[in-house]
Amino acid sequence: MITKKILIFGASGQVGRYCIRRFVKNNYKVFAVTRNVHKKGYILKTQAPIGYLDIIEANIFDENKLTELISKVDVCVNLVGILYEKGNVNTFNNIHTIFPKKLAQICYSKKVKLVHISALGLDKVKDSKYASSKINGEKFVREILPSTTIIKPSLVYSVDDNLTTKFMGLLSVLPFFPLYYGGKTKFTPIHVSELAELIFYVISKDLYSKTIEAIGPEVLTFKEILQTLMKCIKKNRILFPMPLILARLSAFFMQVMPQPLITQDQINLLKYDNIKTKSGVTNFDIGCPSSLKFEDTVKDYAFNWTEGGQFSSS
Repeated sequence: MITKKILIFGASGQVGRYCIRRFVKNNYKVFAVTRNVHKKGYILKTQAPIGYLDIIEANIFDENKLTELISKVDVCVNLVGILYEKGNVNTFNNIHTIFPKKLAQICYSKKVKLVHISALGLDKVKDSKYASSKINGEKFVREILPSTTIIKPSLVYSVDDNLTTKFMGLLSVLPFFPLYYGGKTKFTPIHVSELAELIFYVISKDLYSKTIEAIGPEVLTFKEILQTLMKCIKKNRILFPMPLILARLSAFFMQVMPQPLITQDQINLLKYDNIKTKSGVTNFDIGCPSSLKFEDTVKDYAFNWTEGGQFSSS
């Protein structure tokens, strides 16, 4: 028996796929929106039993289509986000500000609840387009639809991420790796399964009109994260502090790649810690704590980057 109908934007990403599995486990019907059903549909189809998942191809800037979809559900979950800009459409402003604003307006008109996923540690950032677009998106959503719950995760990781997997791939072949800002930037990594559990918890408990910081059980520096990844793949690499001018220069050239390793905007973001704010309310405070530790969890999939793979005795 279907108990709630949930519309997910950004459903084909790592957080979306975990959310789908968590929702349908509790008899929620999920409507998963993707830009290209031929490219992403085969992944999404495996996430839920027949009858509990509808996969919908849509342009997220098509207001008529958004209105049609939102009018059919109880809750809308916005997971859409980008780490770098690409072209004239996939810009930070369009994705992180204009789209959430439009969602909030339609949800308000249709009396549909909204859960908006933003990012942690942006309030003090002054020199990042990514950060300013996220903050503006939060502002519009809160003003238009005060009942929205905004969830702000720290670094989200899993075997499906584009961070730990990328770093382990690089660490497995490179003899050295750069440390930006001395590797001192702090993070509170949260596993994607625990972020999905938090989103489900918010919806199932009707915890709206809140801002929740989603954090893991540990505080780790960027250097400690890299050291942990090296340990998990059994590699010993040289970590060297990269001068800021050289970091910016390398990012200037890397950011023109189709999938840049790092951009100048990300260099600016790395100046700021990504941890609980002084007065912030976290998943721990609302009764949904996370317990998965970074090293223990990464070990479960790090064999993909070790010599000999899963059954190696080395």
